[in-house]
Amino acid sequence: MLLRTVILAISIAIAVPGWAQQPQLPLFDLSAGMHRIEAEVAATPESRQTGMMLRTSMPSHRGMLFVFPEVAKHCMWMRNTLVPLSVAFLDDKGRILNVEDMQPKTEVNHCSVSPVRYALEMNLGWFRSRGLGPGFAITGVDKVPAGR
Repeated sequence: MLLRTVILAISIAIAVPGWAQQPQLPLFDLSAGMHRIEAEVAATPESRQTGMMLRTSMPSHRGMLFVFPEVAKHCMWMRNTLVPLSVAFLDDKGRILNVEDMQPKTEVNHCSVSPVRYALEMNLGWFRSRGLGPGFAITGVDKVPAGR
């Protein structure tokens, strides 16, 4: 039985490129008004560096919340990221300061307009299609682990 489990795990790792390298990040529920977000939380230097790299898709209700240890002007890029994304930069209270659209496999910096604590990546156009922009609050960020 153990041998079959090991063989299955190896088969999945081979069949799904990048699967074995993807860390399992904690999931937290956030909300943007009536919209529920299931957010993977990247709160360590390693998880923030890897981010969404090598993934080929993301469910529409799923996102990745980057938690920084210090409030500062932070920037994001799309090196080795295969999915087009939009990133909302959030202050300590979860208010959106700005949203930037990012194209796959680029190294263009997309930065916050002011110091922020969080960056929330969603599929490209997610914020725009829901009418969410500067000043709108994402709730639940106060429940995620602190950035390290």
